[in-house]
Amino acid sequence: MINNLAPVIRSTRWLLVTVVLLASVSLGRASEPPVRVVVTFSILGDLVSQVGGSRISVSVLAGPEEDAHVFQPTPAQAQQVAQARLVLSNGLGFEGWMNRLLKSANFKGEHVVVTKGIVPLKSSSPGHSHGHKHGHSHGNQDPHAWQDVRNVLVYVKNITLGLCTVDRFGCPSYQTNAERLSESLNALHREIESSWATIPIERRKVVTSHDAFAYYGNAYQVQFLSPQGVSTEAEASAKGVGRLIRQIKKEGIQALFVENISDGRLIEQIARETGLQPSGELYSDALSKPGGPATTYSDMMRHNTRLLTSAINKARLQGAKP
Repeated sequence: MINNLAPVIRSTRWLLVTVVLLASVSLGRASEPPVRVVVTFSILGDLVSQVGGSRISVSVLAGPEEDAHVFQPTPAQAQQVAQARLVLSNGLGFEGWMNRLLKSANFKGEHVVVTKGIVPLKSSSPGHSHGHKHGHSHGNQDPHAWQDVRNVLVYVKNITLGLCTVDRFGCPSYQTNAERLSESLNALHREIESSWATIPIERRKVVTSHDAFAYYGNAYQVQFLSPQGVSTEAEASAKGVGRLIRQIKKEGIQALFVENISDGRLIEQIARETGLQPSGELYSDALSKPGGPATTYSDMMRHNTRLLTSAINKARLQGAKP
């Protein structure tokens, strides 16, 4: 009888050993410090945090309300980059300081450019002078790809791939979070399309501080006009501003906006010369600080869409010509 029980006892022991080993491995992973990740600007920081969840620790270089076009990394931030396992940037020339930072930090980890796989729009700003300081030129590519929600689905795939590369044990968790985020982004895209559906295409004309909304315009059939180029460092020429003022008057454009990261004086000048009052503040390249209307990417897109459509609808009700 005892001999018959021996195999059962042995298998029970093996089972207990296996359970203990699995528990200790799981406990070890749970007590591991979070994966250190550095991202270049606040909008990307939100997306990476949503995919990474509690397994990662995210440091954002150009934070909320900060302009990544003119950003200058500090020595402390270079140290953060040096210690990171993963650095994520937008690419397309948005962070003109990126290569210098990686080199000065002697970065040895994984660098992921989240716009990989996206076909960029060409930056076209007729009448604008593109005098870039500090060498932050975008070339002829428009880097603001996140303004089309469909592009952000590509961002999420690249973010997930980067996180899985540096933390394979966390990969199932990242993939689950990415699927959830992608579903909400698809819903957001449909929501924005629906918000514009009742506004005739010929009415969809808006003036903003700098040329940051071409992807939004392309996705949702809105014409954006701006006195500055795709970078806030580009100087707006007097000739270009004059041409824009004449166009506003001729076409009866009623929607005029400042941006959270731009100098508002140009828009104030245009407002004075056209009699238009700015319709609010759009968020283009950076999120708002906590408590503001655009603390996440989705909130930013909803806030901008609500302001844009409201301004055009108000002008329609007041009987402005298209």
